[in-house]
Amino acid sequence: MRRALPQAGCRCATASLKPHLLPSAQIPSTNSHSAKRVSSLAPLPPPEWVQPFIDLSDLITAEPKVNLQPSPWVSQIFNILQNGEFLERDLTVFCQKYFIRLPPNFVAYILKKSNEVSNLAETAFRFFIWAGKQKGYAHNLDCFVTLIGILSFSGDFERSKLIFNELKNKGFLITSSAANCLIKSFSNGGMVEELLWVWRKMKDDRIEPSLFTYNYLMNGLVSSVFIESAEMVFEVMANGTVKPDVVTYNTMIKGYCKAGNVKKATEKFQDMEARNVEPDKITYLTLMQACYSEGEYDCCLRLYHEMLEKGLDIPSHAYSLVIGGLCKDGKSMEGYAIFENMIRKGCEPNVIIYTALIDAYARDKNLEMAMHLFQRMRSEGFEPDQVTYGVIVNRLCKGGRLEEALQWFQYCKNKGVVVNAVFYTSLIDGLGKAGRTDEAEKLFDEMVGVCPRDSYCYNVLIDAFTKAQKVDEAMKLFNRMEDEGCDQTVYTFTILISGLFKEHRNEEALKLWDAMIDKGITPTAASFRALSTGLCLSGKVARACKILDELAPMGIVLESAFEDMINVLCMAGRIEEACKLADGIVDRGREIPGRVRTIMINSLRKAGKADLAMKLMHSKIGIGYDRKGSVKRRVKFRNLVEI
Repeated sequence: MRRALPQAGCRCATASLKPHLLPSAQIPSTNSHSAKRVSSLAPLPPPEWVQPFIDLSDLITAEPKVNLQPSPWVSQIFNILQNGEFLERDLTVFCQKYFIRLPPNFVAYILKKSNEVSNLAETAFRFFIWAGKQKGYAHNLDCFVTLIGILSFSGDFERSKLIFNELKNKGFLITSSAANCLIKSFSNGGMVEELLWVWRKMKDDRIEPSLFTYNYLMNGLVSSVFIESAEMVFEVMANGTVKPDVVTYNTMIKGYCKAGNVKKATEKFQDMEARNVEPDKITYLTLMQACYSEGEYDCCLRLYHEMLEKGLDIPSHAYSLVIGGLCKDGKSMEGYAIFENMIRKGCEPNVIIYTALIDAYARDKNLEMAMHLFQRMRSEGFEPDQVTYGVIVNRLCKGGRLEEALQWFQYCKNKGVVVNAVFYTSLIDGLGKAGRTDEAEKLFDEMVGVCPRDSYCYNVLIDAFTKAQKVDEAMKLFNRMEDEGCDQTVYTFTILISGLFKEHRNEEALKLWDAMIDKGITPTAASFRALSTGLCLSGKVARACKILDELAPMGIVLESAFEDMINVLCMAGRIEEACKLADGIVDRGREIPGRVRTIMINSLRKAGKADLAMKLMHSKIGIGYDRKGSVKRRVKFRNLVEI
C-alpha cells in the first residue's frame, strides 16, 4: 500500500520522523560531539519528488481518476505563493525543511490553479523560474504552455515571448491540447508570428486542427489586421472537412469591418445563407456597427428588421445604432417609433438613445417634443450626462430660448456636471446672435479656468462682434488666437473679411485675404463670396475677377463664383456691371453662354427685375447672333440695358 504524504507543517508529522531523518537544523541539541557522530553515521536522504495528487484507488476502487485527492503539499505551496514577497526564499526553505522537490507535473498543476493568487503573472513567472533551478529538474511542455497562457491573458507579452522562445529551443513534440492552448493565448494577444509558428508546428507534427483551432487562429489574424491570411484560412476550412461555423463567419466579418471594407463584410454575411449557417445577434450587431460608422443608416434599419423577423434578441446597443442613425438622417418620428417598440419588447432604453431623440426633435424645430423627452428621461430615473445637457443648452440657444439655456447651464454647474466647450460655445453663439455681446464676452473669459477654448468658440464670438459692428474687438480676438496657439480657420478669415468690407475697410480685408493664402489655408466658396461681394459692391469687379484667376493655378476652382458675383450685382441694382461681367465670362470661355444666360435671368428675377428677366428670356442676348454685312457677332448682355 502506498504511503500517504504527511501534512506539511503539521507537528505530529514531523514528530513521527526518526531523528536521523530530520534536517540537521531540527536535530535535538545534546552536545556538538553527539551531533557530529549522528551526522556522520546517518547521511541525509535525497529530497523526494512529490506529486500533486494522492492516489487512493488501490484502497477503495479500481477507478483511479475518481479517487485522486489533492496532495497536502499543494495548499502549502499556494500559501507561499499568496504571500509571495519573498517567494523564492520561502519556497527554498520550505522544500529543504521537508526534503521535497516539486516535479514538472506539480509545477504545471500549481500554475493552472493559481488564478486567485494576487499579482498572478508576476508570481507565476517567478515560481516558474524558481522551479527550473531545482536540481535534476526540467520543465515539461505543460509548464511552458500554462505559463504562456497566464502571461498572455495578463497582457505581459514580452515575458510571454521570452518563455515561448525557450519552449521552441526545447524541441518538444507538440500535442493537440498544447497547440490549441498556445493558439488561444497568442490569438488573444495578437502575437501573429508566434501564432503562425504553432500552426506550422502542428502541420510538422501531423496534428489535425479542430474547429476551435481554426477559429482562434483566425481571431488572432483578424485582431492584427492580417485579413488576407485570415481569408486563406477561411478558404481552407470552406474546402476542407472542418467547415466554418457562425463564430468563423463572425470573426471574418469583424475583420472586414475593422479594415473598413463593409462591402466584403456584407458579402460574407450573404454567403452564410448560401452555406446554411444561421447568423446570430453578434453577426448583426457587428455589421450594424460598421454600417453606422460608414453613415449607411438605411442598412442598419434593414438589419434591424431582419433580426425582428428571425425573432433574435435585439441588444440595447443595436437599438442605439438604429435610432441614432434615423435621428442623424432627420427621421425623428421613425426613430421614436422604434424607441417605443424597444420598450414594448422589454428592452430598457439608455441615456444615449434619449439624447439622440432629443437632439433629432430639436433639429426638426420640434423643441417642445425634445423637452418632453428630456423630462420623461429624468422622470424614469435616467440621469442625463454632459452630452445630454449640452444638447439641451445648444438647442435652446438655437431656438432663441436663451434664458432657459442659461438656467440649465447654471443648474449643471451647481450639480457638478462637467461643463465643456459645447456649453460655452452654444451660449456665446446664442448671446452673440441676440446682440448681447457683453454677456457673450464674459462667458468667453470665464472659459479660461474651466475648459480649453477652441477655434469654433473664437469664431462664434468674432462673428458676434462683427455683426454688432465691433470689428476692432473682433480683430483683437483674431490676434489673440494666434498668440494662444489656436488655429485660425478659413471660417475665421471669412467672418472678418465680410465684417471689414461692411465697415468699408477694403484694404484691410484684402490684406487679410492675402494673409490667409500665405498661411496655406484653402479658400472656400463662402470665403470668396465674402471677398467678391465686398469688391463688387465697391465697384471693383475687375479686382475680384483677377483674384479668382489667381486661384486657378493653385488648383482652387470655385464653380459658383461668377454666379455669386452676378447675383450680388443684380441685387445691388448694378445691372450694367452684371451684364459686363456676364459678357466677360462668355468671351473668356469660362462658361457656356446658355448657363450664363440662365444665371442672369434668375439673378434678375431674385432682384425683382422681372421686366428685364422677361426681356432677356425672349431675346437673342447671350446665345444669338447679329449679322452686319459679312460679320457675325454674338449679341452682348450689355444690350439689355443699352436698348
